[in-house]
Amino acid sequence: MKKVYKIDVDCAACANLMEEAAKNTPGVKDATVNFMGLKMKVEFEEGHDVKTVMENVRNNCKRVEDDCEVYL
Repeated sequence: MKKVYKIDVDCAACANLMEEAAKNTPGVKDATVNFMGLKMKVEFEEGHDVKTVMENVRNNCKRVEDDCEVYL
């Protein structure tokens, strides 16, 4: 399953950090951050709860860029 989320991030470098943090979250098969469009596309692994995975994605992103936001 793939979903797209609105994000808020200040710079392209921070967007790259968010993308890597999302990709390294358990339950995420792949993730892409579009800085210009302020969107994050996430592909989930089978059998994982999307809501729980996205809460973990948000927490991981905040660890690398504390003033970013992922709107769930």
